[in-house]
Amino acid sequence: MNHIILYQPEKPQNTGNIMRTCTVTGAVLHIIGPLTFSLDDKSLKRAGLDYIEDLKWHYYESYEDFLEKFGKDKDIYYVTRYSNKVYTSFDYSDTTKDYYFMFGKESTGIPHDILRAHEDRIIRIPMKMNSRSLNLSNCVAIILYEALRQQSFNDLATHETIKGENFLDEEIKK
Repeated sequence: MNHIILYQPEKPQNTGNIMRTCTVTGAVLHIIGPLTFSLDDKSLKRAGLDYIEDLKWHYYESYEDFLEKFGKDKDIYYVTRYSNKVYTSFDYSDTTKDYYFMFGKESTGIPHDILRAHEDRIIRIPMKMNSRSLNLSNCVAIILYEALRQQSFNDLATHETIKGENFLDEEIKK
């Protein structure tokens, strides 16, 4: 199973989008506070729509609370622009394993002391030189879908299930 960890997210719209992405992919979301917004914020709900009602998620008051409740024995990948290792360099294909991906706050990322303690697990998304960052919810989607691609989209529909697999063919015939 895939897990997304947000370290002190600052923008409810990003968090709502990430909640929606986690819901539709079956990923579990872990949010580490403190937060600059309420988890019942209108912006959060608008971005997540009604999808977030089915979300599996956990909230931790602080990083220390996260370590205490979550445990220190998990293999977490830390997404940062400071890594020299590209996210596609790792194997996330074993569907019997849990994969954890941590993303930092929009303004400053993951604290550098956390990154230094886990240098073998820091990864980056390639960008043009002199670019600072991508949008947080986009970063989550990029990393999560790479893991899912390597897992052959395990348990996800790869065809239209709501309107029917042949929906477009039927529309064209009309």
